[in-house]
Amino acid sequence: MNDFLAYLEAEKNVSNHTMAAYRTSVESFLSFCPGKTWAEMTVEDFRSWMLELMMGNMARASVRLRFAAMRAFYAFLLLRRIVSRNVLVDVSLPKKEKQLPRFMTTTQVTELIEAPAQTEKNQQAPAWMAARDTAIIELFYSTGMRLSELVGLDVADVDPVGETARVMGKGARERLCPVGGPALEAISKYRQAARVYEGPLFINKSRKRISTRSVDAMLKLRLQQAGLPSDLSPHKLQHSFATHLLDNGADLRSVQTLLGHASISTTQIYTHITIERLKAAYLSAHPRADGVNSL
Repeated sequence: MNDFLAYLEAEKNVSNHTMAAYRTSVESFLSFCPGKTWAEMTVEDFRSWMLELMMGNMARASVRLRFAAMRAFYAFLLLRRIVSRNVLVDVSLPKKEKQLPRFMTTTQVTELIEAPAQTEKNQQAPAWMAARDTAIIELFYSTGMRLSELVGLDVADVDPVGETARVMGKGARERLCPVGGPALEAISKYRQAARVYEGPLFINKSRKRISTRSVDAMLKLRLQQAGLPSDLSPHKLQHSFATHLLDNGADLRSVQTLLGHASISTTQIYTHITIERLKAAYLSAHPRADGVNSL
């Protein structure tokens, strides 16, 4: 296991989050099928494990992630000649569930951005934390960056003159994200209030780099204060960023670059959202729209 994780880190440049997920997947399978060596594992062992995961109401996407980890592990075992073949190539995975990303309206985004300032007087936390929360939400929506990318930012990564943020994405791929004026202003106000001049951009009460878990908890609190659904996670802000760009005329390639997607097929799911919204508008407004759903 340790050799596998070291291999992922050194040769595949995977994130700590991915390595933790891979470790969990391998350990989960070992607890299901103990007492065998990796060379003794069979296709039926893995099919039985998949059945147990699905009978336990695990989402198909999560099952697929578990098996992606196991396939990577077996490829490593094959490379090290610990096994003679990768038995997982004979295991068919459940089909992906077709779910459109959920996103926030522009009104909901505005309500969320305004929530920290409106509730600041009722909080026992340091005054600068409300300014920090506003800056985090503004930056999420302004750039569409991932949660891990946001918490990994240093002060030096944000260029207020060039209006950009240097982001380290998946696979250690670096990119520049344009940052809008409101987000830059919010970051400036937060830094002045918190006296953050170098090192991590976003800090916690202990003045250490804020964690992804803390940002998740903060957003849930701010959503509650704004009267918005609590399941609108940081990922939904990324969805909102992409959807609103496409709705307002941005081309798909540009949105792909801004989101840091390696493949445009990942970005294309957002086009389905805008098409569905166009259909709804057409059905409600056009006098001869009957039958469009059958197209």
